Amino acid sequence: MQRITITIEDDLLAEIDAAAEARGYQNRSEIIRDLTRAGLQQSAENADATGQCVAALVYVYDHAARDLSKRLVQSFHGHHDLSLATLHVHLDDESCMEVTALKGASGDVTHFAEHIIAERGVRYGRVVMIPTKKSGGRKRAHGHGH
Repeated sequence: MQRITITIEDDLLAEIDAAAEARGYQNRSEIIRDLTRAGLQQSAENADATGQCVAALVYVYDHAARDLSKRLVQSFHGHHDLSLATLHVHLDDESCMEVTALKGASGDVTHFAEHIIAERGVRYGRVVMIPTKKSGGRKRAHGHGH
């Protein structure tokens, strides 16, 4: 086992401490290891997905973080083929939440979502992916071409 040093915002650390107490963890290291394992497992599940998908990317960020808004806009413009629509919500004086509908190859969607979530100033992010099948040219009984 190795000892490492990490930097965590006060608010996030308070949440970790509260979760550790509520779940009966003996110390921070134990809950951080479990949360890390869960995150890595989720990441591996997302990476294993193949084919086409639709997804919802939800993230909360500090709107005052240096150049973050500009970097986000550049990322979305660079991946305009994946992004369908974005909902922007002002949460408080410092935080905004965005929910973006994405559509494309699972690997591309995963890579893009992870890039957005990893941006400095993004405090929280999660992507929910739903696999889709390409139409084989067969019309549906109800006749809609969705």
